Amino acid sequence: MAVDLARVTAALDLGEAGEAVAWHEKTTGRDGWRWLPAEHRAGHLLDAARAYLDAGDPGNACRVLVAAERTAPCEVRLRPAARAVLARLVRDPYAPATVIHLATTLRVP
Repeated sequence: MAVDLARVTAALDLGEAGEAVAWHEKTTGRDGWRWLPAEHRAGHLLDAARAYLDAGDPGNACRVLVAAERTAPCEVRLRPAARAVLARLVRDPYAPATVIHLATTLRVP
């Protein structure tokens, strides 16, 4: 499980957002996903949000960002990477109210 999560991050860092998304969807569909600590799941979901965003899918990026916030709110509220993704998402004219509310709460421009 940890190796597959690392593959998502590696693919994303190499500029392969589509591959990162594919690994994310494959990995989170497994039984072992739910047994990971909440902080690990939320951290991974933040990487997945960035992958979806880089792949041109802001809808799924919003979905997984909100899931990360529900899983471990501190991970989203305190990580600079999460705030950067949130700042990119809130500029989308179709951003859902949950993302706009989260950005407002965290004072993300």
